[in-house]
Amino acid sequence: MHNPIRLYMSMSLDGYIAGPDDRPGQELGRGGGRLFDWLDDRESDGPSGEVYREALATGAVISGRRTFELAGRWQGDHHDGVPILVLTHQVDDGDVPPGHACFVTDVEECARQARAAAGDRPVMVHGAGAAQALLRSGQMDEMEIHLVPVLLGDGRRLFDHLGGDHIELDLVRRLEDRDVTHLRYRVRRPEEAA
Repeated sequence: MHNPIRLYMSMSLDGYIAGPDDRPGQELGRGGGRLFDWLDDRESDGPSGEVYREALATGAVISGRRTFELAGRWQGDHHDGVPILVLTHQVDDGDVPPGHACFVTDVEECARQARAAAGDRPVMVHGAGAAQALLRSGQMDEMEIHLVPVLLGDGRRLFDHLGGDHIELDLVRRLEDRDVTHLRYRVRRPEEAA
């Protein structure tokens, strides 16, 4: 298999990736920071440390525009100077993203550029909009979901706008840690679902 395009996303048990009212200054929404408590163990030798190190070993990042903006454009460097491809509907004249980031308006072209930039390493995906676009276009290969045992009750959902197509997943890894379960799924291609 080619280098995988892999979503990395913390999510509540009821499917939220941010609490309500996510905006600049409150990027994770009200109560959404709870979804990232597991990062307190990122320096450990345990499962959360392993998953965190894998994420930082990726060779490129695909981000949705909203995530990119809420993250302060990562000041142009998400990690280790890897390219950041920002999937967006439009690019305004004169809007040049900082550092190693660029805007791309076509999802398939974005995936192609990210794979090429990453070399033989996986591509990290951030953001619900980018994840949904990549899933709809058949470009997403894997999803690493950090499932947190909390019900946020409201906020931004990960899979709200996928459309009507049925998407089959295969669980390929499950790692339990304190207060989080890391689940990696492989996305089945339509020809495999039959």
